[in-house]
Amino acid sequence: MDMMEALIAGGWLMLPLLGCSLLATVIIIERLWTLRARRIAPRGLGQEVCTLVARGQINLFWLESHSPLGGVLAAGMRNARLGHEQVRARLQEAGTAVIHDMERFLSPLGTIAAIAPLIGLLGTVVGMIEVFSVIVAGDGASRTADLAGGISRALVTTAAGLTVAIPALMFHRYFLRRIEDITVRMEEQSSQLVEFLAHYGGDLTLAERHEAPAEEERLEADGRLAPRMKRP
Repeated sequence: MDMMEALIAGGWLMLPLLGCSLLATVIIIERLWTLRARRIAPRGLGQEVCTLVARGQINLFWLESHSPLGGVLAAGMRNARLGHEQVRARLQEAGTAVIHDMERFLSPLGTIAAIAPLIGLLGTVVGMIEVFSVIVAGDGASRTADLAGGISRALVTTAAGLTVAIPALMFHRYFLRRIEDITVRMEEQSSQLVEFLAHYGGDLTLAERHEAPAEEERLEADGRLAPRMKRP
């Protein structure tokens, strides 16, 4: 039985299952691309920010545009002169916003994982009702095709519902775990910045220009620090 035959055998309840499948696929692909730890919280950024602060070369505009973690650190840096408690509070607020953005679309994905088996079960019930209706009518022997069609719908919709729900549930749990890992990485680097500011005794110079300092360092794709070329 190919896909088209399965859709026909399953009846109209295969349409919502097909819609759930397409929506879950789109969400999974989008979240796989978006929830990359290297993009959200690159390793070494906290240490790089501390180095730039010590040199007096920190550029908040560059830091905000660097990554979501950079935006969190920049939000804390803007309150550095107000005390460490204000820095921590601002870091927490900005981090909460980043976490909320990372959790986007996970609720619909979890909903699909929950309702797809129920839709399949509904198809099972509808199919069995049709089967028993034929039997009760007393002409089941002459309507073998109707009996087979009802049983087929009962089995196909259940299988389709589980086929949609199982990957959706697996990826939902996987994305939740990835968000937890990224959150821990963000907290570690934020704490590193707070610790550095607590022991930093020099003047804090914050730049807001639209270009990075000429001698500042940047992160390579693999998370390592690399010197930026000086502009002529």
